[in-house]
Amino acid sequence: MSTPNSQILKVADGTEMHAYVAQPQNTTAAPGIILFQEAFGVNHHIRSVADRLAAAGYVVVAPELFHRTAEAGLEIGYDNFAAAMPHYGAITPEGLAQDARAAYDWLQSQGNVQQDKIGAIGFCLGGQVSFVANATVPLSAAVSYYGGGLHTRTAMAKDLHAPHLFFWGGLDAHISKDNIKTIIDAVDATGKPYINTVISYADHGFNCDERPSYNKDAAAEAWAFTLAFFQDKLGN
Repeated sequence: MSTPNSQILKVADGTEMHAYVAQPQNTTAAPGIILFQEAFGVNHHIRSVADRLAAAGYVVVAPELFHRTAEAGLEIGYDNFAAAMPHYGAITPEGLAQDARAAYDWLQSQGNVQQDKIGAIGFCLGGQVSFVANATVPLSAAVSYYGGGLHTRTAMAKDLHAPHLFFWGGLDAHISKDNIKTIIDAVDATGKPYINTVISYADHGFNCDERPSYNKDAAAEAWAFTLAFFQDKLGN
């Protein structure tokens, strides 16, 4: 059953996907944003990001990407990545594209959403999925924070619909400089618009204040840039 802060979305493969929804206070039509989770579920941190984006004037939907293999509401501790691995390993580009489409279609169906102003943002796993979404549906802006696995999605670069903003931590041992170069070179070769931002003193997960790698300065700087990027591309 859905609540005012949750929705059940129908996915093209016949599955159902729970999603957290955050609404802005304004009553006029607002741009929409799809928020993609880390590997740890649509947890307190992701919900707080959704709420912050809603406070900035956006209608936000955060789909549960592990809905094919996990019960609704799955949250995994940041110290227990092993528990996320079975679900992480089961995702596919096709499934992620279907999930992105379902979230996009849900925003399109909302009377308080500007249908031609939809963006996406994701963190870690979600950073990869934001890229997949940008290649799948006609977004107006997309953001990827330390997107793990992005170097495996180079074939999608030619299909990007919107300008893409990348954030990386220079101290990130999980994503190599070669992996970053692989995806950025692929996007660059297509001539698609992008911004590539490396914060030299930040580690993987620097935006999350519930992880040991949280970096207050890097998070504040990246967030300000993110809001400015969305304001420029989506307005509100």
